[in-house]
Amino acid sequence: MTTGTQVPPRPAPGTSHRARVFYFNSGFFTQKQVRRILDLAGYDLTLGKPGPDDQIAVWGKSPKSGRGEKVGDLRGAQLVHVEDAFLRSIKTGRAGEPPLGLTIDHQRPYFDSSGPSDLETLLATEPLDDAAFLNRARAAMERLNTRQFSKYNDFDFDLPDPDPGYVLVLDQTRDDASITYGGGSVASFREMLVFAQQDHPDARILIKSHPDTVAGFREGHFGPEHLNERMELVTAPFPPQQLFEGARAVYTVSSGMGFKAIMAGHKPIVFGQPFYAGWGLTEDHQPIDRRQRRLTRAQLFAGAMMLYPKWYDPYRDELCELEQVINTLEALMRSYTEDRAGYRAVNMSRWKHPHMTAIFGQHAEVSFDTVSDERPVLSWASKGDANESTEREIRVEDGFLRSHGLGADLIPPLSLVTDRQGIYYDPAAPSDLEDLINDSPALPSYAVERAAKLRRKIVKHGLSKYNLAGGEIDFDAGGREVILVPGQVEDDASIIHGTGAIATNSALVNAVRKDYPEAFIVFKPHPDVEARLRAGAEPQADLILRDTSAAQALELADRVSTMTSLLGFEALLRGVPVTCYGVPFYAGWGLTEDRMEPPTRRHARPSIDQLTHAALIDYPRYFDPKTGQACPAEVGVDRLISGDVPKPARNNRLLSKLQSAFARFAPLWRG
Repeated sequence: MTTGTQVPPRPAPGTSHRARVFYFNSGFFTQKQVRRILDLAGYDLTLGKPGPDDQIAVWGKSPKSGRGEKVGDLRGAQLVHVEDAFLRSIKTGRAGEPPLGLTIDHQRPYFDSSGPSDLETLLATEPLDDAAFLNRARAAMERLNTRQFSKYNDFDFDLPDPDPGYVLVLDQTRDDASITYGGGSVASFREMLVFAQQDHPDARILIKSHPDTVAGFREGHFGPEHLNERMELVTAPFPPQQLFEGARAVYTVSSGMGFKAIMAGHKPIVFGQPFYAGWGLTEDHQPIDRRQRRLTRAQLFAGAMMLYPKWYDPYRDELCELEQVINTLEALMRSYTEDRAGYRAVNMSRWKHPHMTAIFGQHAEVSFDTVSDERPVLSWASKGDANESTEREIRVEDGFLRSHGLGADLIPPLSLVTDRQGIYYDPAAPSDLEDLINDSPALPSYAVERAAKLRRKIVKHGLSKYNLAGGEIDFDAGGREVILVPGQVEDDASIIHGTGAIATNSALVNAVRKDYPEAFIVFKPHPDVEARLRAGAEPQADLILRDTSAAQALELADRVSTMTSLLGFEALLRGVPVTCYGVPFYAGWGLTEDRMEPPTRRHARPSIDQLTHAALIDYPRYFDPKTGQACPAEVGVDRLISGDVPKPARNNRLLSKLQSAFARFAPLWRG
């Protein structure tokens, strides 16, 4: 099965696959992303006079769609009905956000029940019996329910749950096309409310207002004047799943939230004729005789969410599968929910200011002054004391897949981590990453499969934190076990907080020599030291690896022995055994040999892919320099592979050269 409308675009004369599509709605001209999705789907939008073999794009049943319909009647051209897909964006289209997908229908809009649409035809005739495909549908449905995503997603996830046991009634905007063409009317809403009260005489009635009504864009059917003592108007931005969980029943005319209710396990009572009615998953007050098939939830979801829409990946500028759209929305929603209150940033080197603004300031201001207010505080972790934090302080550090080049070289980051408890390299206090790892064995299988795919890609392309190039390696270990010892900057925060008796490179090599007397010990200096950006001395080892990438070094290693280096984590990703002489974030979980006692808080025993999900998907935030948006981990990895990542500004290069010249004074300005 493939993603897409089951009725393909009709080719224009003289072409093999693309359709010439005329339009008379201004939105097709002004909405760039809508045009791009249609272009990728094989539709060439154009102005002019269509012929009988051409097509005309109309936006659903909008007020302006009548222009295209009239021209279609006059010219004998086929109509192509375009609408937003069922997972659209964070805010509504009226708020100006572009869609992440479209529905394209050659019969009628999916909400028009006067006859079959392409979606109805698909649901009625497509086998929908492929086990692997339905498993994908179930996994995607579970992800959407868990994340509480809907068509629009401007929610407040901190709202307290309403007391359970209520009946949920879904309001819609007046004169909406899905009502007019979906068998509904104003009378349908009145009837629905009466039935909800009669069917549940002892229950509270919660009437959920439409987001456009709450925002003042369009009038709804219910207001305070329609309420009695049993009713309550819900205008707060609850995530739909939160409302469904406490509801004993759900009533709707034709709301898209009725479809969400089915996905949440309800059998909604329906007073109109929406696309999801008539398949055995709703209680219908207006049955649709031609819909005789009985579908499972997974089949309905697969047809409506995976086969019917055209989904768009804004990072790669291509059509994609639903799973990629969910990845996109997860990244965008994290940025929106965490950042919309704005921040005050402290302990930040000046060169980082523009990058912090770009990453954290997309929804509200990030200021770098000392004036205290009620906003959360972003603090660079290595420049503060995580044990003396306020409730509003969020510690920031570089992510584990950072850039092409060194942070000390002032290369802008592709990823950062944020932590509200501590920071990952300090085992003395709990951290958000520690919690994620402890919870990771409970991850669903689709999440673990995603992490495994990401890990394999990282290994295949030899990615690491800094992704530096290296020269050829040629040496003979004489058949001895090769132990790679990664050098660290000895005044680094991870050494200060994460080590004990062994806290220098020399002490580490001596300990490794004692524990593995027959081994061939290879020492790889820290990249900052090799670049003369940080001070450091080299210990006595069998071989010093100079000008070598982390990936190259790991290819020759039989084991990695480290204090707290991230290279130990990168070794685990590649299946290389690791011995820890300190307590890095990846120690204490049963995946490493630990010479120091890890915190007893680390009780989970995750697989390497569960650890990968926690450390590389859930914990960091990735920023796409091409689109200027938050992005999923997979996009960050693709940017690193292609080299399409941020480069240092000219002033940053000059400053990094000064750092190189005065490396021993680096603590004064690095961080």
